[in-house]
Amino acid sequence: MKKEDLRIVYMGTPDFAVEALRQLVEGGYNVVGVITMPDKPAGRGHKIQYSPVKQYALERNLPLLQPEKLKDEAFVEALREWKADLQIVVAFRMLPEVVWNMPRLGTFNLHASLLPQYRGAAPINWAVINGDTETGITTFFLKHEIDTGEVIQQVRVPIADTDNVEVVHDKLMMLGGKLVLETVDAILNGTVKPIPQEEMAVVGELRPAPKIFKDTCRIDWNQPVKKVYDFIRGLSPYPAAWSELVTSENETVVVKIFETEKMYESHQLSAGTVVTDGKKYIKVAVPDGFVSILSLQLPGKKRLKTDELLRGYRLADGCKMK
Repeated sequence: MKKEDLRIVYMGTPDFAVEALRQLVEGGYNVVGVITMPDKPAGRGHKIQYSPVKQYALERNLPLLQPEKLKDEAFVEALREWKADLQIVVAFRMLPEVVWNMPRLGTFNLHASLLPQYRGAAPINWAVINGDTETGITTFFLKHEIDTGEVIQQVRVPIADTDNVEVVHDKLMMLGGKLVLETVDAILNGTVKPIPQEEMAVVGELRPAPKIFKDTCRIDWNQPVKKVYDFIRGLSPYPAAWSELVTSENETVVVKIFETEKMYESHQLSAGTVVTDGKKYIKVAVPDGFVSILSLQLPGKKRLKTDELLRGYRLADGCKMK
């Protein structure tokens, strides 16, 4: 079978999922339909916002479904009418068996980690938060339990100590598009030899990648320098690590922190103590040194470099982050 004859249904929602879809379409593969999340109101005006995948599908006039429930009979019937040979899932939802088991060649998923590590919703964030020096992408066939199916292909990607989650996300997104095409070609050519995840070598314990909530993003200044530094870059620029700043006037302000530097030195200050000259720098004490804040954001304001913020905001030495 040629790639033009292989009927593909693609499922995805965020930016991460657009690149693989774009590469499929521009590569001449036969995408017969796209499935994405229903439209949601977003922002202060609660305007209806299309998902990035929907926006791309509309631009390319691709048939589109946006089911509320994936077991809905009308949706399942509409999906069946597309007569897919293969389904591809990138950053979507957990599929019921009636959906993933439908195509004759199966359904495969692109996951942003080196499975079986980091099963879950936020693998890129957790790899950076945990200070990993390597991550990757995996394609695997879907089965009942989430992120547990047999692995088709993997690509390993280094994480630099200065990379934040956005940098790693974009690296994986571009490589992911290429890996999806390679996986489709391997399935077409009959060269796929899937490997059960339980047979794959793993160094150390398996680490989960649960969904990240606002409370997850609060900085614990009792952690060592490296832990706090990795935590902040693992959430930067979105959803962003945050802390409560208690000023010398006892006012509490929520501060988002995006970029920091590590400073190892001994001191006698309690964790969370702010040290600043009020002009150029802000650093926060942690048990084994300081975390120097390079960019941050106050409520209702835009993100600023530290020296820019200090020009318009008075901050005294000895304030506390908590």
